[in-house]
Amino acid sequence: MGKSLLFLLICVSIALSLSKPTDTENTKKRVHEEPKLSEVDHDLDGDHNPDYDHEAFLGKEGAKTFDQLSPEDARNRLRIIVKKIDKDKDGFVTEQELKDWVDYTQNKYIWDDTDRQWKDHDQDDDGKLTWAEYMKTTYGYESEKELEEKTDYNYKDMIRRDKRRWEQADEDKDQSLSREEYRNFLHPEEADHMKDVVVEETLEDIDKDKDGFLTLEEYIGDMYPPEDQEEGGEEPEWVKTEREQFSEYRDQNKDGKMDKEEVKSWILPDNYNHAEAEAKHLMYEADSDKDDKLTEDEIIEKYDVFVGSQATDFGEALIRHDEF
Repeated sequence: MGKSLLFLLICVSIALSLSKPTDTENTKKRVHEEPKLSEVDHDLDGDHNPDYDHEAFLGKEGAKTFDQLSPEDARNRLRIIVKKIDKDKDGFVTEQELKDWVDYTQNKYIWDDTDRQWKDHDQDDDGKLTWAEYMKTTYGYESEKELEEKTDYNYKDMIRRDKRRWEQADEDKDQSLSREEYRNFLHPEEADHMKDVVVEETLEDIDKDKDGFLTLEEYIGDMYPPEDQEEGGEEPEWVKTEREQFSEYRDQNKDGKMDKEEVKSWILPDNYNHAEAEAKHLMYEADSDKDDKLTEDEIIEKYDVFVGSQATDFGEALIRHDEF
């Protein structure tokens, strides 16, 4: 149902000098990337995580495929991709071409995910998805009333959240979703008109006293819940850092709590382009002569930065398609 978007990586804009927790076992993921570059953490124990680069550069499908190849085969496949990235065919890959490629791989994932789920829900294949169709394929019944009468489990909150997101995604208000509107329903962080819904959902998850604000205790409790804390144990360093982040950056008006706009700035930062940052990182890692462009040989020399992920769960679509 695409509800994973409320548990994305707590990461930070370099421009704002914010930091993120590095304890990946105990941290819930809230910040939404544009688009999501990887399911794995950008940092691992304080260091840059190479698996993040693999998924960002290859896409989840391509990364798994490359993980199964020998180093020689991986290099040969990578040479093919390099030629695709070099759009002007001048023999060099620029930072902009890297960014365009990363954007392409991630947008492709979003549309592939949308199309896969669309086929399941649009059962009459009329190009429109009604609420009744969605209810039937998701909850088993076409109406909330029928579901309530025939099941014991209380789905009211889930349906309320789905309905709110559905109505926001239905831009033309025709009581059904087109394929593009359904994409925005599944990935609301990608559409400007859907971002308020993402903020509301996040607040509902973390705001325990339901006063419409996030206190420091609620903010920390979401990332470091009591069940994860050792009795009498020392608080991890990343939690201490996040307390400082709350006071210094998250709580912008210094009133001791985060309102909706402050939550939005936290989870949907608008001053940080993740594809651009990833392109800069890859350029830094591979540009051995520091001329701000990459040759094929420079990329192949650092092939382990670009390929070889062990943290992916998709197939081979990237290396099978030439539409880029």
